[in-house]
Order: sequence, then structure tokens, then C-alpha cells
Amino acid sequence: MDTNLNIGKITRIRGSVVDVFFQNNLPAINTLLVKGKDNEVKIEVYTQLDGNHVRGVSLHPTQGLARGMAVVSTGKQLLVPVGKTILGRMFDVCGNPIDYQESPKDVRWKTIHQSPPPLAKRATKSEVFITGIKAIDVLIPLERGGKAGLFGGAGVGKTVLLTEIIHNMVGNDKGVSMFCGIGERCREGNELYNTMKDANLLKDMVMLFGQMNEPPGARFRVGHAALTMAEYFRDEEHRDVLLLIDNIFRFIQAGMEVSGLMGQMPSRLGYQPTMGTELSELEERIAYTSSGDITSIQAVYVPADDLTDPAAVHTFSHLSASIALSRKKAGEGLYPSIDFLQSNSKMTTAEIIGERHYNLAQQIRRTLAQYEELKDIISMLGMEQLSVKDRNVVNRARKLERFLTQPFFATEQFSGIEGKQVSLEEALEGCERILADEFKDLPESVFYMIGSIDEIKKPEMNANKHN
Repeated sequence: MDTNLNIGKITRIRGSVVDVFFQNNLPAINTLLVKGKDNEVKIEVYTQLDGNHVRGVSLHPTQGLARGMAVVSTGKQLLVPVGKTILGRMFDVCGNPIDYQESPKDVRWKTIHQSPPPLAKRATKSEVFITGIKAIDVLIPLERGGKAGLFGGAGVGKTVLLTEIIHNMVGNDKGVSMFCGIGERCREGNELYNTMKDANLLKDMVMLFGQMNEPPGARFRVGHAALTMAEYFRDEEHRDVLLLIDNIFRFIQAGMEVSGLMGQMPSRLGYQPTMGTELSELEERIAYTSSGDITSIQAVYVPADDLTDPAAVHTFSHLSASIALSRKKAGEGLYPSIDFLQSNSKMTTAEIIGERHYNLAQQIRRTLAQYEELKDIISMLGMEQLSVKDRNVVNRARKLERFLTQPFFATEQFSGIEGKQVSLEEALEGCERILADEFKDLPESVFYMIGSIDEIKKPEMNANKHN
């Protein structure tokens, strides 16, 4: 064995937390320790306990490890590959390909622990990021180089919405998409990979996964690994990057597991005391700089649909837009199931999106809010008891709700309805015409799952013939 190696001895194993004794040369925080002939077990140093002991978190299952075994300090931090050849590939947290192809050639290896871009390099202008999805572009415009959160419980359509945004972004902008799966189901990762491959969208995309069945250490670091790859495309290739994280709550959850295994005292509701710092270290690296931008859309699982949960509250503070998904809307078949009154975007100001768009968005919100207030009266007394003015508000609101649904490319195979992308101009025009009562006599069902407003002209003729 090489005498220059810094070799330590395992003294304790608790779950995925491993204590290692070093006679001298105590490894620094975040140094990678390896075990096994092919370095099959990697342990990241988390804390130095005293002059001879370090405590680390394993990025791999710890079965087979035992006290007294030797581990080697690499003297380096966890590295991932960056370069043009990583496009179209799927990796794990250590940068190993998991798509049954050989490792990419012509890559550089870069540490996952990078500093956020300094303030002097950050762009100060605000631009809107167009998604091609009516409901988002009209009422919750996203910021280019900003962070948007998709909030919702289990099964309300977070992953489907993310998949649709990838489809529209890669198809239109000549940017790069990074998909980072943190603690999600293996089945979803496999489905997404095959969907993107079939749609020929994989060539401008990189996928990284730290799945549900992996140790908390891997789930805790996969977000940093994805950001390192995204930063390469932004800073060196000068390309716009769309970073999709599914699901940021699982990152917080992994930190909670690591913190518990480390023996730290939990704070409110069992979350780790360092949650705010850990989330900030990840989120602050997502930025719009002079060389390009990373726009991030993050799915946020909300425990028990409670938006006051500390995980949701801490995530909120980093976002420029929050899209709340509603189980009630999903139950009514209104997809995307966005609760417009709970969602908001800091881009919704007249200076950024223009007077016409701003006034229209405010008018739509007012109409939907009035409808929400009238729902109790309707459920108790029926529509007949409403004044003519209120009845018109309800009529407009229900048509708007249905017009803001949209058939997705991501769900074509399940719904049998062809996916549609709608420009901002078409979406605004449709909402304007509905609010102007142009379609007052049409049934609300003709507005459901269409693209632009022009698509309802044919049913209008037929409806008049039958009446």
C-alpha cells in the first residue's frame, strides 16, 4: 500500500453516519473518504470531533462496513463532471452515469462546493421567462434567472407541470435543461428519461438523481452537484439554463435525517436547526449574471397541505414566484390545478410586464376573488338569488377558470388530447375577450382544454345551429 496515503480507521457506524480515527493529518470538512478496492463507498467529512476523529456521512449504503476497517482520505471534495459531452446523459450524485452508457469523454471534474456569484456580477434587470402555459404567463409570470416554487401536496400535478415546462423550454429557447431529482420515485425518473428521449429533447438536457432509496447523504448533496453542472453552462458556455428541482422538500428532509444522525438537537416540528443556512447555500447559487442565467423551478411538497410548515416558509423566502397547486381544482379536473388567489409573483408590476398585462391580471384576480366570495351564497341559495351583476361575475369567472386550463404535451398519451403551447399575446387576448363578455351566450364547457381563444369559433357556430 502507498505509504503517502492518509489512512484512517472506522470506529463507529450509526445508520449512514461513520466516525473515523486518524493518527495524524485530520481531513478538512467536506473532504471525501473512500473505502473498498474500487472506492465503492464514499464518505463526506461533516464535522471534526476532536484532534483525531472525524464524523462523516456516507453517500452509499453502509452495509458491509465494520469497525476497524481502513478508509483513505482523498484530500479532495466531492467532484462531478462538467463539459459539453454531459448533455443527454443521466448521472448519480458522484457523477457516475446511470443510463447504462460509458462515462462521457472530454470532461473536467469540478467540486460541488462552489460560492454564489458575487453581487457585482449579478444582473440587475428583470425579465419575464415565458413558459407557453397560459395560467402561468398571464397571472404568475416567472422571472428569468429567478426561482419559482411549485407548492402542493402529493398527487396534484407538480411533476407533470415541470415536465411540460421542460418540453416548452427546450423546444423554443436554445437553452440547456437540468433536471435534478431529489428523493423522488425511481419510476418517475425512468418515465421522464424515456419521455424526453421519445420527444428528442434529451440532447439539450442533463439529469441527476438522488432517489428515495438512496442514503440521506446522497439526497442532501445531489442539488449541489446539479448546480455545479448548471453553473458550467452558464459561466463557461454562456447559455441560459433551466434548472428543475423535484423536490426541494426532500433536500430539507435529507438534511433533517443527517442532522438527527449527527445527534443535533432538532428545532420546531423536528426540523434541523441549520435548515435556513443549508437551504440558502443551495438557493443563493441560482442567479442571473452577466454571462447567462440559471432560472430555477422547484417543486415543493407541502406536508399535509399546510403552507405554514417551516419547510414551506423557509422556501418561500427565496422565491420570486410561488405557484400553489390546489387539490380541489385537481378534483374538478381543472389542470394545471393552480390556485390563483394563493399564488403570486413579484414580476406582476406595471413597470416589468406593461400596463395592459398588469391591469388585465388584476382584473382577472378580482373576478376570481369575487366568485370565491359568492360560492357560499350559491351553495346555500342557488344562482337564482344572485343579482344580475353578480351572476355576470360568476359567469366570467367560470369561463376564465376553464380557459386557463390547457392540454399538455406531457399528458397526451393519457388524455388523448393533443398538447398545445400558447403565446402570451394569445392568452391575454382570450382573457380580455372573456372579460368583455364577448362570449356571454356560450356554454362554459367550450372553453375547457383549448389553446388560444380562436379555437372556440367553430363550436360557437354549431351551438347556434342546435339551439
